[in-house]
This record gives sequence, structure tokens and C-alpha cells, in this order.
Amino acid sequence: MNFRSSRCVILLVIVLGLAGCATTNSQMLQSGRATMNAAIRAEAPGKYYIARRYYKQDYKFWGFVRQPGQPWSSAKLVMLNEQLKLAPDRETGHIGDDNNYEYKLLGDFSGQSVYEPASNGIYPEFILKGYELRSKTPGSIYRTPGATDPSRRVIAMPY
Repeated sequence: MNFRSSRCVILLVIVLGLAGCATTNSQMLQSGRATMNAAIRAEAPGKYYIARRYYKQDYKFWGFVRQPGQPWSSAKLVMLNEQLKLAPDRETGHIGDDNNYEYKLLGDFSGQSVYEPASNGIYPEFILKGYELRSKTPGSIYRTPGATDPSRRVIAMPY
């Protein structure tokens, strides 16, 4: 075997190896998503919400909020009304330190909408009455790579 043919063999092995990794990663993502969806379906009904903090340096919205048992694709990006209870990060004085944390929220939607000038968006208002931390490292709910990077101006929607 000469130098050129050995390079081709090495290249072929690398390409096949990477293809195998892609399949494994894809299968792992699907398996993780299936596990997350099963856990969501098993959530007890009740007068609470599930929320995912979505901190962005340039925006003032708080994060995504959904009803228990509902998929993340049904979640609403909200502005948080903190007149009754401060948001978890504001309560500790470390704004955004809880980026991508998952919470159980007590409260309700006010029925009002709030304008957020940096995104030029209008978001529903959620009146926070209490919260409980569910996870500091929940599974990803975004398709967009880097969605939870606070410095990126991309607003990714959950799936």
C-alpha cells in the first residue's frame, strides 16, 4: 500500500467513525427527548406552572412558562410581575445566575400584555406568587445551538 492509498483508508475510517458518532448523538438526543416528554406527561395536574428561566443580557423578559402536562412547545415567553414575590435571581441579587434553571411557579397570568422594547415584542404578564427550584441542569428544550447563551441576541423557541 502506498502513501496515497493509506491516506484514503485513514480518511475513510475517520468519515465512517464520525457518521457513527452522529447517529449515536442523534439517538441519544431522541432518547433524552422521549424521557423528558414522558416525565412531562406524568406531571400531576394542579394550580401551578413549570418554567424555564431564559436570561438574555439585552432583554427584560423572564423565561418560558407552561402548564403541567403540556409540552414545551406550548410554553409562553413571559414578563414577570414581581410585586408580590421577587424572581429567584433578583431575590438573591445575582441577575441571570439562574439561566436555564427549571422552576415550579405559583401564580397566574394577569391577562395583560407587556411591551419589551429591546426585542420589540409584546409578552404575557405572569404574576409571581412563589416558586420552587426543580432543576439546575434540566435537559435542553431548544433546537437552536447556543440558545441559552446570555450574550446571544437570538430568541429561541422551545420544542
